[in-house]
Amino acid sequence: MARWIIKNVRVAGVSLSVPKHKTKTIELGLLNEEESKLFDETVGIKERRLGNASLCASDLCQAAAEKLIAELGWAKESIDMLVFESVTGDYFPTPPTSCLLQDRLGLSQQCFCLDIPMGCCGTMYAINVAGNMLSSGNIHRAILLIGDTALRMGSMKDKSRVPLFGDGGSAIALEYDTTSEDIIIDFNTLGSESAALMTPHGGFRHPISEQSFDYTDFGNGIIRRPKDTMIDGMSVFTFAISRPPKSIEQLLKDFDINIQDFDYVLIHQANKMIVNRIVKKLKLSIEKVPYNLEEFGNLGGASIPSLMVTRIADTLRSSQTTHLLCSSFGLGLSWSTMILPCHDVIIPTLIEI
Repeated sequence: MARWIIKNVRVAGVSLSVPKHKTKTIELGLLNEEESKLFDETVGIKERRLGNASLCASDLCQAAAEKLIAELGWAKESIDMLVFESVTGDYFPTPPTSCLLQDRLGLSQQCFCLDIPMGCCGTMYAINVAGNMLSSGNIHRAILLIGDTALRMGSMKDKSRVPLFGDGGSAIALEYDTTSEDIIIDFNTLGSESAALMTPHGGFRHPISEQSFDYTDFGNGIIRRPKDTMIDGMSVFTFAISRPPKSIEQLLKDFDINIQDFDYVLIHQANKMIVNRIVKKLKLSIEKVPYNLEEFGNLGGASIPSLMVTRIADTLRSSQTTHLLCSSFGLGLSWSTMILPCHDVIIPTLIEI
């Protein structure tokens, strides 16, 4: 069973950086006024932050990290580990973007660096890897940089994908703390369905060729090339409303925890229909389920920290412990559930660049 109980680790801080530029659905140029209105109402994404072509996920994450490290008052040489979680690194396939960020942030040469490309479950994967390394006390501080500029991975002619994503980068600071409550994380993978979210060409299985740039019209406004990331919307929807809720229920049953005991339930902000179905299946009180997709769209792995910064920051800053239940799902196909206690968290105001 892929489940961890992480001891001696606390969340010290969380920050979020987004581009200043806001783009409404109608401004994307793919949907007419009636279609845009319907999309806004059903999917729930009314605007998203989009950077220019030169802005990378690493730039957004760097801005989030600089601000967070400063407000934490951490000396940069005290940071022992840097994780960069993204599917839109600076270069492909090498070098690892985490190594570049170690230099750009001015961290010690003794800093352990790692890239993790797990998409929408990225926050859980990053916390799990770093948290387990911190828990022994061999290292004491880690900075997790989680972000994407996912829109540019696909075709700008693909109506099924373009309106869904926004750009964003987050930073999470973890530190060794023997007084902290346990963090519990559960992971699941369904690799047999991985084709529902994939980029067909560009890796070593199907390298880039002339054919990679040939557009195909699949109908219903879906026009893309083999080099473009694609989404099988119906398969992803069915997966997202079925597998994650069952895993949440099983985890809570195994630890004899009532879902109503959590202060907030943070659900990956994929779209309103998916989140609402999960809320209904779990019989959650809507007051405990914050949303921000109407402003930012799908931020991939940065979705969970974005909710922490933009919707519940004041509560997390309190000295009283806030108990979070988090659920993410996406590439792989993978899904994860996390029980995350938080208190005295340093959270800078939203950073716009």
